[in-house]
Order: sequence, then C-alpha cells, then structure tokens
Amino acid sequence: MTDANPVIFVGAGPGDPDLITVAGRKAIEEADLIVTAGSLVNPDIMAFRKESCEVADSAPLNLEEITKLLIEGHRKGKKVVRLHTGDPSLYGAVFEQFAILNENKVPHRVIPGVTAAMAAAAQLGLEFTLPEITQTLILTRIEGRTPMPLGEDLASLASHRSSLALYLSAAEGKEVSRALSEAYGDDAPVALLYRATWPDQRIVWTTAKTLPDALKAEKLDRHTLMLVGPAVTALRRGDNVPKSRLYAKEFKHGWRGDK
Repeated sequence: MTDANPVIFVGAGPGDPDLITVAGRKAIEEADLIVTAGSLVNPDIMAFRKESCEVADSAPLNLEEITKLLIEGHRKGKKVVRLHTGDPSLYGAVFEQFAILNENKVPHRVIPGVTAAMAAAAQLGLEFTLPEITQTLILTRIEGRTPMPLGEDLASLASHRSSLALYLSAAEGKEVSRALSEAYGDDAPVALLYRATWPDQRIVWTTAKTLPDALKAEKLDRHTLMLVGPAVTALRRGDNVPKSRLYAKEFKHGWRGDK
C-alpha cells in the first residue's frame, strides 16, 4: 500500500552508518518522526536527521504502542520512518506492523538494508557461494522463545552442509554445537562475529565442537552472528578453490563472444 506520504520502513544496515543505503539515508534526512529500534540501531545514524525531527525509541514499547506512533504521525501529515536494524525482511517482525497499518488504511513501503550476514562476509573476505564447493546459503536461527516450524530445526537445515549463517542463537551454544558438529564435523571452523561493522566489532574463530567454550570465554550471548560451512572452511584453511566458469577465456556469453 503506497501513497504520496507512506510510513517508510528503513533497513539501517548492520551498524556502520556508512552502510545504510542512499535511499535509507534520504528518508531519515527528510523524516519528521523516526521510530527506531534503539537497542539495535547505531545511534550515530540519527546524525543524518534534521534538527526538528522527533525520535522515539521502540525498545521499551509493545506492538500496539509502536504502531500507534506510526499511525498518529502519519495522520498528522508527518513523514514517518520506522527504522530497523539490518534488513527489515529478516527477523524484523515487520509483517505484524504492516497488518495493523493496513487495518488502519495507513500506507507504507520498505527500503531494504544490508543484513549482518553480508556485512560479516565482507569483514572476513568470504564468498558464501564457491564453485563446485557450495552454491547455497541458509539464513536461520535456533529455536528459542519463537518456535521453529516443522522441518526447520537447525539439525535439519545444517544437514544440507551448505553455507549457513546463524542469527539470534549465541545464547544456545551447546545446542548449536551439537547440530553443527553432527553436520559439518567437530573440527569445522566457525566464525563468530560480534556486532559486525560496529566500532567494537570482534571476530572470534572457533570450531563446531569448541563453540560453547568460545562463546563463554568471549562472553558472547547476543549480537553475535555465526558462520559455518564449506566456504568458511575453505577461507579459514586457505584451501585452493576451483575457478568459476564465468570469467574463463573460453566461456562465451552475450557480452563476450568470439573476437
């Protein structure tokens, strides 16, 4: 649902203010009201707003209180931004907000953002999809207060042995370790990225078996992304990786034909 003045859901990116999209920054610059996930979004991003812009922190608010702010702001003719960490479509709990806005005939649209898995790969110099090694990336989490749908438990997903990025799971180290060890092996390298791209970013290397000890030693129980899989292993061990056919001299396509 859109009109000339929709509520704009903006992905703030992983942390570094420079990693917000141009469209996202423009929305913040023009906003009259920003409702931000204050416990997760880097406050430095607020430097982009104009002086008269009102900012509300949604961290202590429930769904009804958050959407009330959005609806009231829109009805007063304000340019309203709902600022989420990373990309709103991934663990953003935005669909329930959309539903309430739709019920109240409040238009809205989304500006995507850089999710933590992509930012983490950039920090490591990692490519998730390596030729002949793995061509699939799974983004998931372990079951917590939010139950997992049937067939989406970590053990089932890890059994594919593809690249895997694990969100919101650092507090369940033993269960994560058990599932990853079974799928990838005890010695499989695991990269732990705490607050990727923030000034206090930390990168910790461990293995599937020693993961619980590493989480405990580094005191990582939140804001930590875990990466595992054949591509992570190849990076960590410095393995030789087959070259893609895309740039091979003999590979012809519409832009590189016979010369």
